[in-house]
Amino acid sequence: MGRIGIDESGKGDYFGYLVVAGAYSDEKTDAKLKEMRIRDSKTVSDPACLRLATGIKKICVHDVLKISPEKYNKLYGKFGNLNRLLAWGHAKVIDNMTKKVKCTKVLSDKFSEENLIEGYLDQMKKKNPAMEKVRLERKVRAESDMAVAAASILARAEYLRTLRALSMEIGYSLPKGATHVRQAKEDVAKMHGEDALQHVAKLHFNV
Repeated sequence: MGRIGIDESGKGDYFGYLVVAGAYSDEKTDAKLKEMRIRDSKTVSDPACLRLATGIKKICVHDVLKISPEKYNKLYGKFGNLNRLLAWGHAKVIDNMTKKVKCTKVLSDKFSEENLIEGYLDQMKKKNPAMEKVRLERKVRAESDMAVAAASILARAEYLRTLRALSMEIGYSLPKGATHVRQAKEDVAKMHGEDALQHVAKLHFNV
């Protein structure tokens, strides 16, 4: 059965974008994704992730939402916490995907015990009638599903690509993760001033 898989990347990284991606897959596409050895992006090297994302885009209807650090910091202030911001991002990608493919089944990783995504989906139904029939399933380790695994790869690849672009822009190799980044934070502030962190980092992290 065809379904839309949703996943994100960058939520645990101090530097870089938050990226949410969606990918549609059915039995035929599943077979192709399995041939490509698509799996959870956390088990794939960075170069392989970038390469696999190119292949996924050729065979899957997809959508990628990129939230820059500057926009992230503003939205975090608006939503008040990461889970609400993330739920909004997931709902936005589902909204976009239903405009690209006729599918009502959506599978997402369970990142919160609260039904936060559903609340934002309800808001978006007013402008997109296709959302009325959407049935969202949230489960732990949803990346075992091919559609979610494909979304996981797309999100991670875009996170890596945008982190590289930010690094080139400021002339400093920004590290992944949220631990062992204090030196990088201090270096960026020293090179470009404290305000520059707003452009490259998620400022709510305590590093």
